[in-house]
Amino acid sequence: MPIIKNIFFFLVAFLWIVLGSFQVAKYFQKIKLPLITGFLISGIIVGPFFLKLVSVEALPNLKMINEFSLAYIAFAAGVELYLKEIKSSLRSILWNTFGQLVITFAVAVVSILLIAPYIPFLANLSQNNVIAIAILTATIFVARSPSSAIAVINEMRAKGRFTKTAISVTVIKDVLVILLFAICLSIANTLVKGIEFQKLFILELVIELSATFVIGIALSYLLRFVFSIKLNSIIKTILLLVFGYLIYPLSHYIHHISEVYLPFDILIEPLLVCITASFIIVNYSNSRIEFQANIEKVGPAIYATFFTLAGAMMSLDILAYTWKIALIFFFIRLVGMMAGAWLGSTIAGDPKLFRKIGWMPYVTQAGVGLALVMVVSNSFPVWGNELATIIIAVIVLNQLVGPPLFKWALKRVGETHVQAKDHYEHSHKALIFGYENQSVALTHELKKQSWKISIATRKLPEEVELIPEVDFHFIKDLQRKTMESLHLGEFDTFVLLRSDKGNYQICEWIYENIGKKVVIVRLHERKNLKKFYELGALVIDPSTAFVNLLQHFVRSPLATSLLMGMEPDKDTLDVIVEDENLFGVALRNLRLPSDILVLSVKRKGQMIISHGYTRLRKNDVLTMVGSIESLKKVSLQFESFVTTNRH
Repeated sequence: MPIIKNIFFFLVAFLWIVLGSFQVAKYFQKIKLPLITGFLISGIIVGPFFLKLVSVEALPNLKMINEFSLAYIAFAAGVELYLKEIKSSLRSILWNTFGQLVITFAVAVVSILLIAPYIPFLANLSQNNVIAIAILTATIFVARSPSSAIAVINEMRAKGRFTKTAISVTVIKDVLVILLFAICLSIANTLVKGIEFQKLFILELVIELSATFVIGIALSYLLRFVFSIKLNSIIKTILLLVFGYLIYPLSHYIHHISEVYLPFDILIEPLLVCITASFIIVNYSNSRIEFQANIEKVGPAIYATFFTLAGAMMSLDILAYTWKIALIFFFIRLVGMMAGAWLGSTIAGDPKLFRKIGWMPYVTQAGVGLALVMVVSNSFPVWGNELATIIIAVIVLNQLVGPPLFKWALKRVGETHVQAKDHYEHSHKALIFGYENQSVALTHELKKQSWKISIATRKLPEEVELIPEVDFHFIKDLQRKTMESLHLGEFDTFVLLRSDKGNYQICEWIYENIGKKVVIVRLHERKNLKKFYELGALVIDPSTAFVNLLQHFVRSPLATSLLMGMEPDKDTLDVIVEDENLFGVALRNLRLPSDILVLSVKRKGQMIISHGYTRLRKNDVLTMVGSIESLKKVSLQFESFVTTNRH
C-alpha cells in the first residue's frame, strides 16, 4: 500500500507540473518555436538539475505515464497512414521512402562505427556494444515527426506533389522505422548479452514479429468493438489509452513466460502492436473518423506530459561533456538525409529542385523518435541513459532547425497558399461576381447605403442592362491575368454568385493574393461548405437560409426585424478597432451616442463573452446597432468598418 500511495502521489504532483509546462510552452510559440521544444525545456527546468521538483528518485514512479504516452504516440502515427491518400505519386513516395530509410540508416551506422574510437563515450565499450549503439541510433535517426509535418503543412496551407510526397514518406517511414527498431532491438539485445548468432535467432525474430502483429490485430478488434458501442467520448478515449498501456505489462508477461518455458526470449514491441492496431482501424473499419477524432482530442495533453517527462529525464551532467557528440550526430543525420533524398528523388525521376531540397521536410523529430529513445534508455541500463541524453539533444536541435527548413522548402517549390497581408484601407467598395436578379437587387440596396459597387460578369455587354454609377467588368475567364486586371485590392467586400467551382477559385485567389477581406459566397452544394469556411468566407446556403430566417422571426421577431432592416432609421454596423487611442479601453469607457448598443465583440475570428469591462484590442470587430446618424459618428470614431446592414 505505501508503494501504491507513493506512486499515486508522484503521478498527481507530476500532472500538476505538466499544467504549468503547458502554459510555459505557449510562450515558445510566440517566438516561433514548436510547443514540443517548450515542453522539453520546461521538463529540464523542473527536473533534478534545476528546480528539482522532479527528483531522480521520482522518475521510476512515473514509468506508467511514459508507457501511456508511448502507446498514444504509436496510435497517432498509425492514424496518419491512410492508404487512400497515398495511392497517387506512389512511385515517388516509395523511392523517397527507400532513400530516407536505407541510405540514412546506412550512413549513420557506418559513420558511428568509423568515429567510435575517437569518442570517449564509445571508445571504452566493447565492439558488440558499439555495433548495438550504432544500429539503434541509426534507426532513431530515420524517425520523423508526422505531427510536426502536418502542423507546418496546415500553417502554410501547402498542397502539391512535393507536399504530398513529404507527408506520405514521413508517415510510411515512421511505420517502417518501428518495424526496423523491433528488429534492431532484438539484434542489440543479442549483441550486448554476448550470444552468438545462430539459426535460432532468425526463428526467434520471426516469432517475435509474428506475435507482435497478431496481438496488434487482436487489439484492433478490441478497439473497434469499443468504438462501435454507445459510450461517452471521454470514456472511449480513456479505454483507448488503457488498452494501449496494457500492451506493456502483457509484453513483460510474455517475455517472462518465454524465459521460463522456451529456449529463447520473446520480446514483443508494444509500439509496433499499437501502430498495427491503429493502421487496421483507420483503413479497414467504419470507426476511422471517430477513432481519429479521439486521438486528436487527447493529443495536446499527452504530448505535454510525455515531452515534459522526457525533458526531466535528460541528464544534463552527461550532456555537459557530450554536447560535441550531439552536434556530430546531428550533422551525420543531415548528411544521411541529404544523400537519401537525392538518391530517392533521382531514381523516382522527380524535378531537379526536389532532388536538391527533398531532405528538408524530414529534419524535424518528435514523438516517435523520443519514444524509441525511451525504450533504449530502459532496455540498456549500462549506457542507455547516456545515449538517450545525447540523442534527445539531437532531437531538440532537429526541432529548432526542422520546421523553418520545411517552411522554406514549401515556399521554394511554390506550394504554399498562405493568406496575403491586407495592405488596403477599407473603402466602402464592393465587387459582385455574377449578373442576375439577386445581384441587381443587392446593388440597388447597397447604393442606398452609399456603397460604391462594381459587377464582374461573363455575359456579353448586350445581355446586360447597365446601372447608373455601377462599374461593369466583362470578363472571359478567371485566370491570373483576368483577376489582376480587376484590381481586387481596391475592394473590401466581395459577393460571389457563381458556381461553387468558380466561387472557390475566386475565393482562393483573394485569400492568397489580396488578404483579409469580407468574402460572401452563395453556396450551391452543402458538401463544399467546409472548404469555403477554411478560407474565411461567409457562406449563405439558400437551402437552409429561408428556414433559419423564419425560425428567428418566430423566436425573436423584434431583433430579426432590426437585423433585416425592417425597423425605420435603424441599422447595424461592424467596426474594426484600428485607432491606437482605443487599444486597451474598456467598453464601458467608450464615448458612444446614447442610442448605440454593442451586440458582440469578435477577436481573432472568435466571438468572446463581452461586458462593460472588456478591453479593446487591435483588430477587434465590434457589431453595433443604433440609428443611422449615430452609426455614422461611430464609424468616424473607429476610422474603419467592415460592412453595414440594410436599414
